[in-house]
Amino acid sequence: MAFQLSIIIPVLNEAEHLAGTLHTLQHLRSCCQLLVVDGGSQDTSPIIAEPLVDKVIFSPRGRAQQMNAGAVLAEADILLFLHADTRLPDEAAHLVSQAVAEGFHWGRFDVAFDNAKPIFKLIAFMMNQRSRLTGIATGDQCLFMTRQAFHAVGGFPPIALMEDIAISNKLNKLGKPCCLKSKVVTSARRWLQQGIYKTILLMWWLRLAYFFGADPDRLAMRYYGRR
Repeated sequence: MAFQLSIIIPVLNEAEHLAGTLHTLQHLRSCCQLLVVDGGSQDTSPIIAEPLVDKVIFSPRGRAQQMNAGAVLAEADILLFLHADTRLPDEAAHLVSQAVAEGFHWGRFDVAFDNAKPIFKLIAFMMNQRSRLTGIATGDQCLFMTRQAFHAVGGFPPIALMEDIAISNKLNKLGKPCCLKSKVVTSARRWLQQGIYKTILLMWWLRLAYFFGADPDRLAMRYYGRR
């Protein structure tokens, strides 16, 4: 079967959200390959995923490594990287294929949160506008790229955090991203758990530290906690 798109979903202990995400993708299975890459979950994530995807892949832990492992087994010429708590719009496959047909090597979607509070609408607006101005995409915005572009930049650098920024910087050398206005919907859970304003400050601090050369492993410890 010739797939239009390979959707690669890195997973680690996402049993609570994974089934909901995968069920929203079932209408795409006629044209898209679904790959879940598990990084050593201690819950039932792989069992949940198995009947709902084309392949469950096991990889060393780390989002960058997991996404790279998925890309190795992807069969389509276009790769899309989706977080386990993020949902694509129904027309995602068509929009991505159209962007590539128009000559874009890579791109991303606008993002919205699954929470109606005005602060989350403002955060999403700022994320989307910043991305348009800088050409940098975050993982929440569902990066997509041609297989050729992925290999041209060497895939995701094997770092513990900021892999989305790092690959965006490399992809920008191949051309500007296609910034799709259609929205993916991502979970606000981390913002709510950690505190909205605390998370905003943390994210800005992490980005600034990375820009000035901080070790991504140390930044990951700060972001995820010392686990």
